Amino acid sequence: MSRPVKIMSVSHKPADAHIVLSALEKAVKPGLDLVALPETCLGSRIEEDPEKSDAVRAVRAIAKTYNVNIVLPLYISRAGVKRINTALVIDRGGAIVASYRKLYPYWSEYDLDPPCAVTDGGDCVAELDFGKMGLAICFDANFPGVWRNLYESGAEFVVWSSAYSAGAQLAAYSLIHHYPIVTCTLVPDAAVYDIDGTEVAYGKGEDAYIMEHTLDLDRCIFHYNFNQDKAEKLIGDHGADVSIEKDYWREQWFILRSGSAGVSARALAREYGMKELHEYQRDSRASIDAMRINVS
Repeated sequence: MSRPVKIMSVSHKPADAHIVLSALEKAVKPGLDLVALPETCLGSRIEEDPEKSDAVRAVRAIAKTYNVNIVLPLYISRAGVKRINTALVIDRGGAIVASYRKLYPYWSEYDLDPPCAVTDGGDCVAELDFGKMGLAICFDANFPGVWRNLYESGAEFVVWSSAYSAGAQLAAYSLIHHYPIVTCTLVPDAAVYDIDGTEVAYGKGEDAYIMEHTLDLDRCIFHYNFNQDKAEKLIGDHGADVSIEKDYWREQWFILRSGSAGVSARALAREYGMKELHEYQRDSRASIDAMRINVS
């Protein structure tokens, strides 16, 4: 594994903030890179100022104590807007480094007092010490444009905090955009979808469910076109360190991975002139569109 990222999803049923904070502190341990919490994990309460909130300060302290990044979804108030469904990103030092605002609040959120506001998304991608993390919340799962934007914004994986599970919808987005998706819900359950759309982890609990999973952000997917000869030479030269993990003859894709610490499959592929599938699709689209003529 060349770029391992150790992630924990702390899923739980709706509960009071002090119960959630206690569960989080018990679950977190040294060695993690990221902890994700479910949508509005602190309940319907609104934090007027996240920088001064006791609950947020408690989570920030946990992040600093355990040297871990945390995704904290909650309702906040901003600039006269009294309720915004938000996911704060807290880094290993306890600083709030990004803030994503749910692009598509669910219908019942407009009936709350005060109602949820519809705003721009804010920071849909957060740059952390291990890579670029995309963010989406619950009902966002129903809108393909959200997931396309995450792809175009450079997300290397996505954390989706939610009240429900979604399932196949998320598998489809992973398959189309070739980024992993990690979930954390109020069901409570958690899942991981791989870069080929495969659900590689899933679990569900009664009142809570804690899942740990390690992503390798160096794994990369390619089309056969213009890459097979290059991949053959790469494997011939570096077969002790890099291998083809999966081969999809129907789709004409393959996944390349490193089996050695410190050896990047992605970097070697670039050295051998290979283009990842998303690059090949993007460049093909641009080139073909440039040749398009009007026949009307």
